[in-house]
Amino acid sequence: MNKIIVIGSPGSGKSVFSRELNRITGIPLYHLDMINWRDDKTTIPRERFIEEIKKIGATDRWIIDGNYDSTMELRMSLCDTVFFLDYPTDVCYEGIMQRRGTDRPDMPWVESDDGIDEEFVKFVLQYNTVNRPVVMERLQRYSDREIHIFKNRAEASAFLDGINGINITRRG
Repeated sequence: MNKIIVIGSPGSGKSVFSRELNRITGIPLYHLDMINWRDDKTTIPRERFIEEIKKIGATDRWIIDGNYDSTMELRMSLCDTVFFLDYPTDVCYEGIMQRRGTDRPDMPWVESDDGIDEEFVKFVLQYNTVNRPVVMERLQRYSDREIHIFKNRAEASAFLDGINGINITRRG
């Protein structure tokens, strides 16, 4: 477990899980939202985004947090471990609503507490019917990876608690 991706619907807690995994293991953490987005809510050019992912992927140890379907195949080909937070829609919807107006280390801006991005909400509400089947198919194709699928936050927490009790050698 040295090259890790953490995926799942927005609001599932990918960044929180990734930060805790980073804290326990010392493996460097990269948030795709921080790579892709500028603080003025514009994105970097797609080619640069892909190059940044390849640069990270060429290193020995990393955790990459985020979905970004356009680079999912690349990240799956580079990783040795996948964590899929496969939570119910209502849990993820609640997650995106709770984080509005909060400063987060995985985003270059604070999501406004007033007004809702209807397109983003629609994406979250349709994730399990539209995106999840694609993710499951990819996981089948990359079944040689270490794959962890958590159905709820308790399962993810139990995993983290379990590895937290193990003597993990941190490498810089």
